[in-house]
Amino acid sequence: MKTIGCWIRIVLLGVFGFSLVTGAAPRIEKNIFYPNISVEQADTLQTERCRLDVYVPEGAEALPVVVWFHGGGMKTGDKYFPNGLQGKNVIIVAVNYRLSPKVKCPVYIQDAAAAVAWTFKNIEQYGGDPEKIFVSGFSAGGYLTAMVGIDPQWLGAHGIRTTQLAGIAPISGMMSTHFTVRSERGDTSKIPVIDEFAPIQHCTKDAPPVLFITGDRNKDWPGRMEENQLMAKTLKIVGHPDVTIYELEGLGHSGGQEIAACPIFLEWIQQHLGD
Repeated sequence: MKTIGCWIRIVLLGVFGFSLVTGAAPRIEKNIFYPNISVEQADTLQTERCRLDVYVPEGAEALPVVVWFHGGGMKTGDKYFPNGLQGKNVIIVAVNYRLSPKVKCPVYIQDAAAAVAWTFKNIEQYGGDPEKIFVSGFSAGGYLTAMVGIDPQWLGAHGIRTTQLAGIAPISGMMSTHFTVRSERGDTSKIPVIDEFAPIQHCTKDAPPVLFITGDRNKDWPGRMEENQLMAKTLKIVGHPDVTIYELEGLGHSGGQEIAACPIFLEWIQQHLGD
């Protein structure tokens, strides 16, 4: 493990493990409708896409919870349980959300917030601890993680403060305004935009602990590592006390990055459960 400065670390595969391991088969509940309305009140797209799955280890009791958002640029993708999080004493909530171009911003952000709100309200019945809810996701899922975890309006619409989250861990997410949000406006430029739909616009010391993970700055999406580095630095400048960022050396914007990120994320969860 190589250290750069005091808060950026480059990590290789397989460095960390997680002690809360379970060998028992999990219980999985699929396609739970999560909006704060009845299915009868929902339109067809909501009924199809606003669903989540819950992965529950056997004997779950007051376990930490990971709400996981899939990637795909908010245009494609489907809910799944990351392999690196399975087999641990962690409840996983895997979320689908409505996608562009069938909807436009901020609908997918609102869906992400609604899924987190559902988790706060319901996870105890699955053996999860609502005081130990972490949010994460890869790529577009990382962007949604940052938006709902940093900008207080989205969870605030459900009466939840972002600081009620135990932590957020965006993995290779955009911290400027997402290119899909911009393309919906007709903006196809490669120049970054920072506005109300950029996580970095909402940096505050009053946010949950944050773990940023990206791929190699020369192999991940162009500028992705640097955006996350700027976001992390800005959070520190405004007084946030708990920000960490990892750059995964040699890894691009792929599933390999997610595999490498999971043990780091799990160790970070374990550290924060011990606080």
